[in-house]
Amino acid sequence: MQHAADWFALLRSGDATEQDRADWRSWLAQSPEHRAAWAYAESISRRFAPVQTPENRRAAAAALTQVRQTRHGRRHLLRGIVALAGTGLLGWAGWRHSPLPELTLAWSADHHTGTGEIRDIALADGTRIWLNTASALNADYQPALRRVDLLGGEMLIETAHDARPFVATTRHGRLRALGTRFTVRLDGDTTLLAVYQGAVEVRTGQGALRIISAGSQVRFDNAQIQPTVAADPAREAWTRGVLLAADIPLKDLVAELRRYHRGHIGVAPQVAELRVLGGYPLRDPERTLAMLESVLPIRVQHTLPWWTTIDPK
Repeated sequence: MQHAADWFALLRSGDATEQDRADWRSWLAQSPEHRAAWAYAESISRRFAPVQTPENRRAAAAALTQVRQTRHGRRHLLRGIVALAGTGLLGWAGWRHSPLPELTLAWSADHHTGTGEIRDIALADGTRIWLNTASALNADYQPALRRVDLLGGEMLIETAHDARPFVATTRHGRLRALGTRFTVRLDGDTTLLAVYQGAVEVRTGQGALRIISAGSQVRFDNAQIQPTVAADPAREAWTRGVLLAADIPLKDLVAELRRYHRGHIGVAPQVAELRVLGGYPLRDPERTLAMLESVLPIRVQHTLPWWTTIDPK
């Protein structure tokens, strides 16, 4: 995909030579994967019309998208083929980093956030909810029950005192707060719960039940609840705009940073396992990348304004 982006940028720039075109045709012929990546880039470019501007009518808008595909029963994320809709490289359009079905729901949700946005929401009873990047929820307060439904993304809940029970739901099950502060995250095919105060009762869609106490976190799906582990402080730090790395691989930090960045960030396998420590600004991905480049043996490259790769220095 990186090579496809490089070739696409070159061939649409107007600077490609006959030798460049010959090399591109040779690259296409090398493997079916190359041809598939190129075909995807072309298919995206056809979906968007060029954006004409008075200053430069050759300028075109870039269109980027993220697609979830089903293959062999598992969901794979196809990240970041760049497609330029025209011959220029001057414009580009951002996109949301959420699965398309969840994004559709987000448009009509009671509360939602865009990529890189974090919101602090106060509900009618005084409960506070921090809604993370590219997330959406509905709130349903009734005389006998307080309920919020997480449609996508992540939220941190700090419940207010009220006689009515407070429950949070995802597509995998139901969480009943027992006087508490906790985070809920839809993470692929599971829900991640981390409890920081009080306790939370987890009930999966198929009825599995467990109470998770403060200082613990757990993953669950519709059928089962995985073993409980210590709560990750990073799952709370994002509410303060901090990306917390406690001796984690670089690839894991970048995976989290992608959620806040309107563009593709790739990591070369040679540096993917480098260990990272510290706190980094979530709302400024470019600054975070510069900080990482200053302390690790890596080089951050921008093939296109929206296409970033991290390689060995």
